[in-house]
Amino acid sequence: MPPEDRCPCIRFACPDIPALRAEGCLPVDMHIHTEHSDGRPRVAALLRACSRLGIGVAITDHNQVGGVEEAVRLSRDYLGVVVIPGMEVSAADGPHILLYFSDTAELREFYDRHVREYKQESPFLAIRRTTEEILDAAEGTGAVVVAAHPFGYAFFNKGVCKCIDRGYLDPSVLDRFDGIEAICGNMAHPLNEKAVSLALQRRLPATGGTDGHILPDIGGVVTAAEAEDADGFLDAIVRKRACIVGREKNFLHKGVMGAAILPKYLPHTVPSLRIHYEQNIPRLRRFVDRSRRQRSEDR
Repeated sequence: MPPEDRCPCIRFACPDIPALRAEGCLPVDMHIHTEHSDGRPRVAALLRACSRLGIGVAITDHNQVGGVEEAVRLSRDYLGVVVIPGMEVSAADGPHILLYFSDTAELREFYDRHVREYKQESPFLAIRRTTEEILDAAEGTGAVVVAAHPFGYAFFNKGVCKCIDRGYLDPSVLDRFDGIEAICGNMAHPLNEKAVSLALQRRLPATGGTDGHILPDIGGVVTAAEAEDADGFLDAIVRKRACIVGREKNFLHKGVMGAAILPKYLPHTVPSLRIHYEQNIPRLRRFVDRSRRQRSEDR
């Protein structure tokens, strides 16, 4: 049985924003990047698009908070667009961690104390803090901590469940997350199905977002709840009173997005390669150990 049949609050479908609004729900794209990290949209253009669509937005730039702060300053010109302060932190050991706050002051404090000084030369990739260290820092801050795309990506250890499945992280680390990103627009459908099943099995709160980096991405996946502001919306998520509706981008759309953001990484090619190498050391060690065991068995 497909996961969405077991939980009608999570649906793989094109979001019907007017219908969600008619039900009294606020739809929010919970995973969006702007020009302040590796995304292309300017903040003002992003807010205009959200206003036109009738949705809110959680700006979750990689290891950066400038986009959120700009959005909050500009939001008075876009009445009805709720901005959820967020950030996607890339851990040194692989996983991407989404952190959501009720206001920008709390987000800024977390960034200044626990992220800024640990950033590397490739600013949108892993910081010099492990998953456990980031989770330790988030305790007691009021942040809602969500495992981004837990089973992705194909060639990188950027999902916490992928790291657990491969033996890079202890399974107990998953208990420290407040929720799971059940539908991520950049993931393959089978990986999102696994994420939905995980959220249901563990009875964890779930979120959904496009992981958008270009303007046409916006609103392809939304999390919807009866709320009027960021604080009420995050509370609804934690209480599991939110629904997720959306579907993944197609191959062509992902290709367009990849081409659009590539120039953001080119100036940081060398440090980016070093970071990817360091993150894949566990995989290399496992390959070497497996090869040694195989040779030993063949003797």
